[in-house]
Amino acid sequence: MSAQPLARLAGLLADPTRAAICLALLDGRAWTAGELAHHVGVVASTASEQLSRLVAGGLLVEERQGRHRYLRLAGPGTAALVEELAAFASASSAPELSAPAPRPRNLRESVRRSAEARARTCYDHLAGALGVALADALLARGVVTDDSGLAVTAPGRTWLAGIGIDLDGTRRGSRPLVRSCLDWTERRPHLAGVLGAALRAHALGTGWLEPIGIGRALRITRPGADAFQDLFGITLT
Repeated sequence: MSAQPLARLAGLLADPTRAAICLALLDGRAWTAGELAHHVGVVASTASEQLSRLVAGGLLVEERQGRHRYLRLAGPGTAALVEELAAFASASSAPELSAPAPRPRNLRESVRRSAEARARTCYDHLAGALGVALADALLARGVVTDDSGLAVTAPGRTWLAGIGIDLDGTRRGSRPLVRSCLDWTERRPHLAGVLGAALRAHALGTGWLEPIGIGRALRITRPGADAFQDLFGITLT
């Protein structure tokens, strides 16, 4: 295997602006170039240049609708790469990688970071304290087993179907049914794959969670807090 492709990929994420763009797109949605420029705090021309490099490098894909340019991560594999690299950088013992995150610039950013740490999207599944707690709860209840690699048990499928999550009727393609994804704020795994995506879709569809503006943060609603407590034994304050 040649080292050049790896070096090119590492170079794409070595720039703080490009890294911030990829982290923002972990919410699973398509953003306009203008939204991304505002979010990462750069002028439109700088954002456009960096976005073009990310598209050319295969990390992002773009769609044009009229005069708008929409961008999103290339797929679940790209999202997993970005999230796990962020978790590795956060947990690394190397001083240049494990330095604390910059202080929030204002109260709004501080609130956003706190909300993202509590519950957020990681492309198409749930992350943060809620995502890790759900992973722990499903393992404890035998819905998921880790005896010889992560798998959903037969009783687990029945239990999930009982709360409205039918994995048998979900299109899988080449995606694994369930896999582990290292959470960069909790530094412990949450669940991805088909099961992770189904849990997120169900939580949003039932109103247990709702997005907080533009970004990855999710708000746990009152019905959601009750459901997470009753069904999973999870209480987040």
